[in-house]
Amino acid sequence: MEQLAQIYREIQPKLFAFFYIKTSNSTTAEDLTQDVFFEAAKSIHTYRGDSSLATWLFSIANHLLKKYYRSKKYEKSLLEKLGKKPSSVFHSTEQLVEWKLEAKKLLEKIQLLEPPVKDIMLLRLLGELQFSEIGQLIGKSENYVRVTFHRQKMKLQREEE
Repeated sequence: MEQLAQIYREIQPKLFAFFYIKTSNSTTAEDLTQDVFFEAAKSIHTYRGDSSLATWLFSIANHLLKKYYRSKKYEKSLLEKLGKKPSSVFHSTEQLVEWKLEAKKLLEKIQLLEPPVKDIMLLRLLGELQFSEIGQLIGKSENYVRVTFHRQKMKLQREEE
């Protein structure tokens, strides 16, 4: 049981961040995150171990997100901030505000990307998945994911200069 609790503590924040950035709504992100674990519990017998547990859970998350997008509840405003960084990390309020503005700008730029590139960026940055795991989720090779991520990261960095 402790092992299950440890897996939940590790993956839950990543799933929440993934859903939060995709929906811009913390309540929806919480609900979808819990739905992932509910669906996983219902269908644990289908997990074959071909991929990591995190990859399997993110594939469930992708499915639930698509289902959510198809529902009439989805609103396309993604201008909320990613989350809150503890203010103790920053030496001043100005630094905290600056970090939030930069994070918001970066997320807005990522949201404008085409779906495969956007998914790669979000799954890597927010889901903290490995390139091979992302490749399995989107049906591309690990090398394709790695190169696409690197190129897009370099492009975003050049735009910031």
